[in-house]
Amino acid sequence: MPTESAPPTEPAAHTESAPPAHAPSTAPATGTADGAAGRGEPAAAPPAVTVVGPQQIRFIAFEPSALRRATISVLALISAWLIALWVFDAVSRFLFLLLLSWLFAMAMEPAVAWLARRGMRRGWATGVVGGAVLAVSVLLGVIFGNVFFSQTSELVQAAPGVVAEVTSWANRTFHLRLDANSVATSLRLTPGQVGTVASDLAGGVLGLVTSLLATLLDALTFVVFAFYLAADGPRVRRTIGSWLSPAHQDVFVTVWDIAVAKTGGYVVSKVELATLSAVFHATFFSAVDVPYWLPLGVLVGMLAQFVPVLGTYIGIVVPVLFVVFSSPLTALWVLLFAAVYQQVETYVFTPRISRRTMDVNSGIALGAVFVGSALWGVIGALIGIPLAAAAVA
Repeated sequence: MPTESAPPTEPAAHTESAPPAHAPSTAPATGTADGAAGRGEPAAAPPAVTVVGPQQIRFIAFEPSALRRATISVLALISAWLIALWVFDAVSRFLFLLLLSWLFAMAMEPAVAWLARRGMRRGWATGVVGGAVLAVSVLLGVIFGNVFFSQTSELVQAAPGVVAEVTSWANRTFHLRLDANSVATSLRLTPGQVGTVASDLAGGVLGLVTSLLATLLDALTFVVFAFYLAADGPRVRRTIGSWLSPAHQDVFVTVWDIAVAKTGGYVVSKVELATLSAVFHATFFSAVDVPYWLPLGVLVGMLAQFVPVLGTYIGIVVPVLFVVFSSPLTALWVLLFAAVYQQVETYVFTPRISRRTMDVNSGIALGAVFVGSALWGVIGALIGIPLAAAAVA
């Protein structure tokens, strides 16, 4: 009995199990996977997708009490800073007078210490030294006060004429086109300014005393604190040192002693050298008929000692300008005397007077003069070097 053969079976189709519904599909949207599989290359993995859930979101919030405390703290700091600036501005003049008093006390320290080592009480020694300084100052004021102020007034009035002569000479010699009025204005030597200064100086010692009455409180503050710092210097040092830890007290005491000794000696030596220079130059200027010999001699002495490097040359140029156009021979004599005196001061006076004191680098000293002048004017220029000496010591 014939039998029927089963129909030939077709090869089973290649089927892939579908990925689970919850798993992300690994096949790309295009036919890239099939093509890669046909070439025997693995299919590239798609980029991972990160789903941010609600639990991953963070919110920043300030507690009302913390925000209120932070605002109050910031306002308190700003208010404290503004109050500190106001207080500093209000007491800045007093602080400046206190600084001058400290420098004057250090200037008296070598003499006060010398008397104290010989058995005199420190308070009495301060009174003797300070009284001697005041007596000498009053004596010099009585003897030379009227001459000094009258000549200074005449010098100020003659300054615009000297500027005009120098400007004309520079224009003729170097073919310049300088305007004398512009130069005088830049130097603050206009007729109005000169007249104001001259009228203030023309009163002589009486005018000076009258103006000092307006600043009597400042003078008393300066004198009182200067004598206190000189008389009670060791006690002040111990009081300030007691605020420090024992490890730093020795360092503080050593630094204080070095600064007082070296800076005090430095100030005294500079004052002595300036006095000698002023006396010799003023005497010579008077002998050769240099006009305004007393204020010019004092100017030479002060500039030579308290303005390093440039002070000596500036101090000599000023008197030369007052005589070079009227008497060139006198100007030559002034230059020759200044050159000879500079050698004598360098090799005779300075080694004997400054042998026990410190020296200050010329660059530091010149910078101290400029900074002091910018902060406090003429007085700042004079005290700039002593302050630098204290810092270096």
